[in-house]
Amino acid sequence: MPRKVIITSAVTGAIHTPSMSPHLPVSPTEIAEAAIGAAEAGAAVVHMHARHPVDGRPSQDPEHFVPILEQIKAHTTAVVNITTGGSPHMTVEERMRPVSEFKPELASLNMGSMNFGLYPMLQRFTEFEHDWERQHLEGSRDLVFKNTFADIETILGIGNGNGTRFEFECYDISHLNNLAHFHGRGLAKGPLFVQSVFGLLGGIGAHPEDLMHMRRTADRLLGDDYQWSILGAGRNQLPLATIGAAMGSHVRVGLEDSLWIGPGELAESNAQQVTRIRTILEALGLEIAAPDEAREILQLKGAANVGF
Repeated sequence: MPRKVIITSAVTGAIHTPSMSPHLPVSPTEIAEAAIGAAEAGAAVVHMHARHPVDGRPSQDPEHFVPILEQIKAHTTAVVNITTGGSPHMTVEERMRPVSEFKPELASLNMGSMNFGLYPMLQRFTEFEHDWERQHLEGSRDLVFKNTFADIETILGIGNGNGTRFEFECYDISHLNNLAHFHGRGLAKGPLFVQSVFGLLGGIGAHPEDLMHMRRTADRLLGDDYQWSILGAGRNQLPLATIGAAMGSHVRVGLEDSLWIGPGELAESNAQQVTRIRTILEALGLEIAAPDEAREILQLKGAANVGF
């Protein structure tokens, strides 16, 4: 039987700023419509951040999530994956507010503290509409994205108590070791959904050998109790997703991870990126997982059991 591949669309994120692309969804309506469009194009999972509707700053205020979640649930059966990463500039308490309140089927979880360098984007983007945008990028020169063992334990405890499972975002080999630690303690429960993240400054690189190294290490540490997915940042999005899919991975695309659809060409929507990776996957002879198939693969609790 053909293997089912889960496509995740990360719709807006907290890395890119509104001045970087006119296609980056910022308002609640834009974010919801982008998620619905991605789901219609074939994404079984939509990974959700919210932004302040006035100036597009990342926001973990549950009030900013409510209109987004209501629209998504009314118009698609896609799995909603809510961030606990928020923004590296936020406290863990801020970052956890939406997941604590809305009890989603799936939430992201960063598996270790790390440098998180966004400032090289200042070489490409020089004009900004809002003051916070330049500060957001420049401040990353001296920024540690804090995810201590205590932080991870706290997030796992809240999620486990709500029946929420996790997309474990692993930006480096050490993060896989951290995940194996919590898996061994029974706090991170299988099947683990491991999102290998490549190409962000401060984490592992984006060479195919880096991808191979992550896969070998995950196999050694986690055995067969995990589902693997690939996230390539920026121009690495489609090439690494293609390599990973050929090796047995699921894939993640979206404007959170890359603003581009090709060299020098801004993506017009999340749906465009989903359509492009879907074309590649089907050309490889792979089938696209529907939302309920993704729920079965990841053993999620179901859309009827969330808090929104």
